[in-house]
Amino acid sequence: MDATLNLPKLDRRKTQAAIEAAMEKYRIYKTITFEEREARVTSSYNETPSGYTGTTSDSTARTAIYNVDMPAARVAYCERIERIVERLNDRERLLLRERYMKQDDVFDYKVYNHVFDPPISKDTYVKVRTGAFYKMALTLSAMGLIPLDELLAKTSESGRGKGEKQRA
Repeated sequence: MDATLNLPKLDRRKTQAAIEAAMEKYRIYKTITFEEREARVTSSYNETPSGYTGTTSDSTARTAIYNVDMPAARVAYCERIERIVERLNDRERLLLRERYMKQDDVFDYKVYNHVFDPPISKDTYVKVRTGAFYKMALTLSAMGLIPLDELLAKTSESGRGKGEKQRA
């Protein structure tokens, strides 16, 4: 029995954009405080259709649900990202924490020149980052946080190489 693991080939740029967006969302959730909504105590005029619509309106309940569910969802998202990063190897973990999980003004050159000890080259940094993003993309897609089908690399439709001719 052939037990090969067929991992998908991902588009590097799309994967980088998706992971950087997820990390930006993480940073925003960690740094921006949650503002609770307040229930309206005065009613507003709505022109309602005559007849039963089958819906009820309870703005106080909607507000209470939002005030409970949104902070819980933000905390759960941040914990998921932290668990994923914790499972990566040491270099990938260091790169993601220092570059994407702390401050907004950290640049790549600062990380590979000043954070890594000893400093690494830009090419090595790109390889480490690409591997970390690949692993994160697969994990986030397994959790349902990003769609994997949008990150897949485009392959030739016929499956033939450039030099092959179609046989009749």
